Amino acid sequence: MQGLMQDVPLTLDHFFHRSERLYSDKTVITATPSGTERMSYGTWADRTRRLGGVLDALGVPGDARVGTFAWNTGRHLELYFAVPCTGRVLHTLNIRLFADQLTYIVNHAEDEVVFADRSACSILFPLLSTFTTVKHVVVMDDGAGEVPDDSGGISVHDYEQLLAAAAPVSFGVEDEQRASAMCYTSGTTGNPKGVVYSHRSTFVYTMGLMAANALGICERDVVLPVVPMFHANAWGLAIAGVAAGSTLVMPGADLSAGALADLIVDERVTISAGVPTIWSGVLPALKGRDTSSIRAIACGGSAVPPALSEAYREQLGRPLLQAWGMTETSPIAALCHIKSTILDRASDQELVELRNTVGPSTLGVDCRVVEPGTTDALPWDGETSGELQVSGPWVAATYYDDERAGESFAPDGWLRTGDVATVDADGYIRLVDRTKDLIKSGGEWISSVELENELMGHPKIREAAVIGVPHPRWSERPLACVVLEPGASMTAEEVIDYLVPRVAKWQLPDDVVFIDEVPKTSVGKFSKKTLREQFADHELPA
Repeated sequence: MQGLMQDVPLTLDHFFHRSERLYSDKTVITATPSGTERMSYGTWADRTRRLGGVLDALGVPGDARVGTFAWNTGRHLELYFAVPCTGRVLHTLNIRLFADQLTYIVNHAEDEVVFADRSACSILFPLLSTFTTVKHVVVMDDGAGEVPDDSGGISVHDYEQLLAAAAPVSFGVEDEQRASAMCYTSGTTGNPKGVVYSHRSTFVYTMGLMAANALGICERDVVLPVVPMFHANAWGLAIAGVAAGSTLVMPGADLSAGALADLIVDERVTISAGVPTIWSGVLPALKGRDTSSIRAIACGGSAVPPALSEAYREQLGRPLLQAWGMTETSPIAALCHIKSTILDRASDQELVELRNTVGPSTLGVDCRVVEPGTTDALPWDGETSGELQVSGPWVAATYYDDERAGESFAPDGWLRTGDVATVDADGYIRLVDRTKDLIKSGGEWISSVELENELMGHPKIREAAVIGVPHPRWSERPLACVVLEPGASMTAEEVIDYLVPRVAKWQLPDDVVFIDEVPKTSVGKFSKKTLREQFADHELPA
């Protein structure tokens, strides 16, 4: 027997129409070099409809890919809805990628037009001659930078002039399986891979993010998406904020600790999200200030050092909310809320350890750990580790026009995440390491993440990354790459002595090197690939 409900498509124009009608008096705030710009949802909605008219006037086909090369701003939010609500596909381009990767992505996606912040034009314009399908570049004035003269023969337009001349259009998408957006992975090995989100997957993901056991975003919230809108769609915060009618605070190009701390305090932010390196810098900038408005700070993208999370708990009264996900999972697929039944029985130290997990998978996402190379599920005992795999309505089923898709998906369709994890009886996922970052020493696996978390618990150590380097007897041994706090001093022996009571003897690094900064990927993760290349010939002590 079939259900008798109305068959209404789950498309993003529903969120737009709802916010336009119900929340026209709410505000989108954008930080600029000269201060903050404030725009009502009503004004934003009118501009967004006119932007749909701009796309028509430029002759952009109805199913074309529309690139964006922009920071988190109100204008970028207009593109977030005008593009998919007219049936086109929003393609956010990562400003921090290497030039050859950007060229590959634009050409592979066959972008027809790119909307770029003026402050980012110095990066984009030298690449325009390498783009094979782009016909237009539209420059958005975000208050900084210059527009280069050479556009490689591509037509260049001013965003505000186009908007002023355009007529507003109606929004309506009938097919929920139609592509709404696409985002490419950060491409740490080989060319980046394209993930295409449908209207349905984005709609359902947004509802999941708004659930009380996730971030619970609602109309009363003031949402600050620190995670870039050009990477995995700002983890969904921008769309969820519009859907809920929240006040949105867009940080623009200035992601310095002081600027973010000022926005949090001045705008009374309640929810934010970003990577650990961001929150490590922001915490001291918040010291002694009124942070009582904050109810949740999600942190993910790489392992969250327990010392950092607990420092937030001590200073702000709440720890960082550890999150996990990938571009392929839209991206948040797990969040570490502590169950009430666990709070009743756990000791303080057990709670610290539990907050170091990424929590259970979010509503709608199933997870399993399996023997590598199989689909054989391993027990949820908190001890047995295996490859983490996930499945759900907002988890990718393949990559866009890419022959490598078979490498990332199990025979039964589950996504192979590349993470090694354990799951305990309560469903809490503990990430052991990335499969490519595990260190194989004498037949035993060593978790680089575990060593890094312990090292970053030392008050003199600001950052630490652990990599495997070749060893004639043990195949690989750990090398600790350590960044000290300004003015601090330590010896390699002192670093290793600190670890002695904390990890097994055979897991101790064979050597320590002190570096000025851990190299980062385009999305703020530690680039261990760079460190492995840098120290490939490092000679370990005898």
